[in-house]
Amino acid sequence: MRLSHARVTHPSPAERVLSILTAAQSMTVVSDGLDPVEVHRLDGTPAMGHIHLHEPSEAGSAQPGPRVPVRLEFTDIAPTPVRERTRARVTVTGLLTTPYSTDAAESTCMEFGQAVFEDHRGRAFVTLDTLQETDPDPIATSEAAMLTHLVDDHGELVPLLLRLVQPQPEKGVTRVLPLAMDRYGVTLRLEYPGTHRDVRLPFAKPVARLDQAGPQIHALLAAARRASHRNQLLT
Repeated sequence: MRLSHARVTHPSPAERVLSILTAAQSMTVVSDGLDPVEVHRLDGTPAMGHIHLHEPSEAGSAQPGPRVPVRLEFTDIAPTPVRERTRARVTVTGLLTTPYSTDAAESTCMEFGQAVFEDHRGRAFVTLDTLQETDPDPIATSEAAMLTHLVDDHGELVPLLLRLVQPQPEKGVTRVLPLAMDRYGVTLRLEYPGTHRDVRLPFAKPVARLDQAGPQIHALLAAARRASHRNQLLT
Protein backbone atom coordinates (compact mmCIF):
# COMPACT_ATOMS: atom_id res chain seq x y z
CA MET A 1 0.00 0.00 0.00
CA ARG A 2 1.33 3.44 -0.93
CA LEU A 3 1.60 5.89 1.93
CA SER A 4 0.33 9.42 1.34
CA HIS A 5 2.54 12.31 2.40
CA ALA A 6 0.41 15.39 1.96
CA ARG A 7 2.27 18.60 1.32
CA VAL A 8 1.81 21.14 4.11
CA THR A 9 0.89 24.56 2.71
CA HIS A 10 -0.64 26.25 5.78
CA PRO A 11 0.64 26.74 9.33
CA SER A 12 -1.14 24.78 12.04
CA PRO A 13 -3.08 26.57 14.82
CA ALA A 14 -0.15 25.90 17.16
CA GLU A 15 2.27 27.47 14.68
CA ARG A 16 0.00 30.49 14.32
CA VAL A 17 -0.27 30.89 18.10
CA LEU A 18 3.49 30.62 18.54
CA SER A 19 4.11 33.18 15.78
CA ILE A 20 1.61 35.64 17.25
CA LEU A 21 3.05 35.30 20.76
CA THR A 22 6.58 35.71 19.39
CA ALA A 23 5.91 38.77 17.25
CA ALA A 24 3.22 40.58 19.28
CA GLN A 25 4.16 44.11 20.32
CA SER A 26 1.04 44.57 22.43
CA MET A 27 -1.40 42.54 24.50
CA THR A 28 -4.22 43.01 26.99
CA VAL A 29 -3.81 41.48 30.45
CA VAL A 30 -7.12 40.75 32.19
CA SER A 31 -6.82 39.62 35.79
CA ASP A 32 -9.41 39.09 38.52
CA GLY A 33 -10.19 42.21 40.51
CA LEU A 34 -8.10 44.51 38.33
CA ASP A 35 -8.84 46.70 35.34
CA PRO A 36 -7.55 45.37 31.99
CA VAL A 37 -3.94 46.42 31.37
CA GLU A 38 -2.76 47.31 27.88
CA VAL A 39 0.86 46.31 27.43
CA HIS A 40 2.72 47.98 24.57
CA ARG A 41 6.33 47.49 23.62
CA LEU A 42 7.50 50.21 21.25
CA ASP A 43 11.20 49.40 21.58
CA GLY A 44 11.00 46.19 19.57
CA THR A 45 10.72 43.93 22.61
CA PRO A 46 7.85 41.42 22.25
CA ALA A 47 4.97 41.96 24.67
CA MET A 48 5.36 38.38 25.88
CA GLY A 49 8.79 39.31 27.19
CA HIS A 50 6.99 40.50 30.33
CA ILE A 51 5.37 37.11 31.03
CA HIS A 52 6.88 33.64 30.77
CA LEU A 53 4.82 30.45 30.63
CA HIS A 54 5.28 27.36 32.76
CA GLU A 55 3.56 24.05 33.26
CA PRO A 56 1.40 24.18 36.43
CA SER A 57 3.49 21.57 38.24
CA GLU A 58 6.75 23.37 37.47
CA ALA A 59 5.48 26.78 38.56
CA GLY A 60 3.59 25.36 41.51
CA SER A 61 6.59 23.60 42.97
CA ALA A 62 8.75 26.72 42.65
CA GLN A 63 6.22 29.28 43.85
CA PRO A 64 3.81 27.86 46.47
CA GLY A 65 0.84 29.99 47.48
CA PRO A 66 -2.35 31.42 45.98
CA ARG A 67 -2.72 31.88 42.25
CA VAL A 68 -4.29 34.80 40.39
CA PRO A 69 -6.44 33.87 37.33
CA VAL A 70 -5.35 35.78 34.25
CA ARG A 71 -6.19 36.08 30.58
CA LEU A 72 -3.82 37.39 27.92
CA GLU A 73 -5.47 38.69 24.76
CA PHE A 74 -3.66 39.20 21.45
CA THR A 75 -5.02 40.60 18.19
CA ASP A 76 -3.12 39.75 15.02
CA ILE A 77 -3.35 42.74 12.67
CA ALA A 78 -2.25 42.69 9.03
CA PRO A 79 0.73 45.04 8.49
CA THR A 80 -0.56 46.06 5.06
CA PRO A 81 -3.55 48.38 4.45
CA VAL A 82 -6.03 45.65 3.50
CA ARG A 83 -9.75 45.86 4.12
CA GLU A 84 -10.64 44.33 7.53
CA ARG A 85 -7.10 44.07 8.92
CA THR A 86 -7.76 41.71 11.85
CA ARG A 87 -6.34 38.33 10.86
CA ALA A 88 -6.72 36.36 14.08
CA ARG A 89 -7.12 36.52 17.83
CA VAL A 90 -5.32 34.52 20.51
CA THR A 91 -6.39 34.18 24.13
CA VAL A 92 -4.07 32.54 26.67
CA THR A 93 -5.53 31.68 30.06
CA GLY A 94 -3.74 30.60 33.19
CA LEU A 95 -2.69 31.55 36.70
CA LEU A 96 -0.16 34.11 37.90
CA THR A 97 2.06 33.44 40.88
CA THR A 98 1.92 37.14 41.75
CA PRO A 99 -0.42 39.96 40.64
CA TYR A 100 0.64 41.38 37.28
CA SER A 101 2.31 44.79 37.22
CA THR A 102 3.79 46.71 34.32
CA ASP A 103 6.37 48.07 36.76
CA ALA A 104 7.78 44.63 37.60
CA ALA A 105 11.53 44.50 37.07
CA GLU A 106 11.45 40.83 36.04
CA SER A 107 9.22 38.72 33.84
CA THR A 108 6.07 37.52 35.61
CA CYS A 109 5.60 33.75 35.99
CA MET A 110 2.35 32.37 34.55
CA GLU A 111 1.02 28.84 34.85
CA PHE A 112 -0.32 27.96 31.41
CA GLY A 113 -3.92 26.83 31.15
CA GLN A 114 -4.74 26.84 27.45
CA ALA A 115 -4.50 28.94 24.31
CA VAL A 116 -7.44 29.61 22.02
CA PHE A 117 -6.78 30.56 18.40
CA GLU A 118 -9.58 32.16 16.36
CA ASP A 119 -9.66 33.26 12.74
CA HIS A 120 -12.22 33.27 9.92
CA ARG A 121 -12.04 29.48 9.72
CA GLY A 122 -13.08 28.94 13.32
CA ARG A 123 -11.61 28.22 16.75
CA ALA A 124 -8.86 25.84 17.87
CA PHE A 125 -7.53 24.99 21.34
CA VAL A 126 -3.77 24.62 21.77
CA THR A 127 -2.02 23.00 24.74
CA LEU A 128 1.34 23.94 26.19
CA ASP A 129 2.77 20.55 25.16
CA THR A 130 1.79 21.25 21.55
CA LEU A 131 3.36 24.72 21.68
CA GLN A 132 6.56 23.29 23.12
CA GLU A 133 6.70 20.70 20.32
CA THR A 134 6.17 23.35 17.62
CA ASP A 135 9.11 24.88 15.77
CA PRO A 136 9.13 28.69 15.61
CA ASP A 137 8.46 30.18 12.20
CA PRO A 138 11.70 31.91 11.09
CA ILE A 139 9.64 34.59 9.30
CA ALA A 140 7.37 35.51 12.24
CA THR A 141 9.25 38.50 13.64
CA SER A 142 10.19 39.82 10.18
CA GLU A 143 6.86 39.30 8.39
CA ALA A 144 5.55 42.83 8.91
CA ALA A 145 8.72 44.49 7.60
CA MET A 146 8.92 42.16 4.60
CA LEU A 147 5.28 42.68 3.58
CA THR A 148 5.39 46.46 3.96
CA HIS A 149 8.63 46.52 1.94
CA LEU A 150 6.94 44.51 -0.80
CA VAL A 151 3.97 46.90 -0.89
CA ASP A 152 5.87 50.18 -0.50
CA ASP A 153 8.85 49.45 -2.73
CA HIS A 154 7.60 46.79 -5.15
CA GLY A 155 3.85 47.27 -5.17
CA GLU A 156 3.66 47.03 -8.94
CA LEU A 157 4.77 43.39 -8.72
CA VAL A 158 2.00 42.23 -6.39
CA PRO A 159 -0.77 42.02 -9.06
CA LEU A 160 1.58 39.85 -11.10
CA LEU A 161 1.09 37.09 -8.51
CA LEU A 162 -2.55 36.80 -9.55
CA ARG A 163 -1.33 34.76 -12.51
CA LEU A 164 -0.56 31.94 -10.07
CA VAL A 165 -4.06 31.81 -8.55
CA GLN A 166 -5.98 28.71 -9.59
CA PRO A 167 -8.75 28.66 -10.51
CA GLN A 168 -8.38 32.11 -11.96
CA PRO A 169 -10.14 34.76 -9.86
CA GLU A 170 -13.38 36.33 -10.97
CA LYS A 171 -13.11 39.57 -12.90
CA GLY A 172 -13.65 42.81 -11.03
CA VAL A 173 -10.74 42.80 -8.58
CA THR A 174 -10.18 46.40 -7.50
CA ARG A 175 -7.04 45.83 -5.43
CA VAL A 176 -4.70 43.01 -4.46
CA LEU A 177 -2.39 43.15 -1.45
CA PRO A 178 -0.31 40.64 0.51
CA LEU A 179 -2.20 39.77 3.69
CA ALA A 180 0.22 37.38 5.37
CA MET A 181 3.43 35.43 4.94
CA ASP A 182 4.79 32.46 6.84
CA ARG A 183 7.27 29.66 6.26
CA TYR A 184 4.81 27.88 3.96
CA GLY A 185 3.78 30.66 1.60
CA VAL A 186 2.02 33.96 0.98
CA THR A 187 -1.65 34.86 1.37
CA LEU A 188 -3.07 37.51 -0.96
CA ARG A 189 -6.23 39.49 -0.29
CA LEU A 190 -8.26 40.17 -3.42
CA GLU A 191 -10.63 43.08 -2.86
CA TYR A 192 -13.84 43.50 -4.83
CA PRO A 193 -16.48 46.23 -4.46
CA GLY A 194 -18.03 45.49 -1.07
CA THR A 195 -16.27 42.18 -0.45
CA HIS A 196 -12.93 40.37 -0.54
CA ARG A 197 -11.38 36.95 -1.00
CA ASP A 198 -8.13 35.46 0.31
CA VAL A 199 -5.98 33.13 -1.78
CA ARG A 200 -2.93 31.10 -0.85
CA LEU A 201 0.31 30.85 -2.84
CA PRO A 202 2.49 28.13 -1.29
CA PHE A 203 6.27 28.18 -1.54
CA ALA A 204 7.99 25.33 -3.35
CA LYS A 205 9.16 24.14 0.07
CA PRO A 206 8.86 25.51 3.61
CA VAL A 207 11.36 28.17 4.64
CA ALA A 208 13.84 26.88 7.21
CA ARG A 209 15.80 30.13 7.67
CA LEU A 210 14.88 33.77 7.26
CA ASP A 211 17.36 34.29 4.43
CA GLN A 212 15.41 31.76 2.35
CA ALA A 213 12.25 33.88 2.32
CA GLY A 214 13.44 36.41 -0.27
CA PRO A 215 14.43 33.76 -2.84
CA GLN A 216 11.07 32.03 -2.37
CA ILE A 217 9.23 35.29 -3.12
CA HIS A 218 11.40 35.81 -6.21
CA ALA A 219 10.60 32.24 -7.28
CA LEU A 220 6.87 32.99 -7.08
CA LEU A 221 7.32 36.15 -9.15
CA ALA A 222 9.38 34.27 -11.72
CA ALA A 223 6.69 31.61 -11.97
CA ALA A 224 4.06 34.32 -12.42
CA ARG A 225 6.02 35.84 -15.30
CA ARG A 226 6.19 32.44 -16.97
CA ALA A 227 2.46 31.91 -16.66
CA SER A 228 0.92 31.61 -20.09
CA HIS A 229 -2.30 33.49 -19.46
CA ARG A 230 -2.47 37.27 -19.21
CA ASN A 231 -3.70 39.03 -16.12
CA GLN A 232 -6.66 41.15 -17.10
CA LEU A 233 -8.39 41.10 -13.73
CA LEU A 234 -7.70 44.59 -12.43
CA THR A 235 -10.25 47.09 -13.68
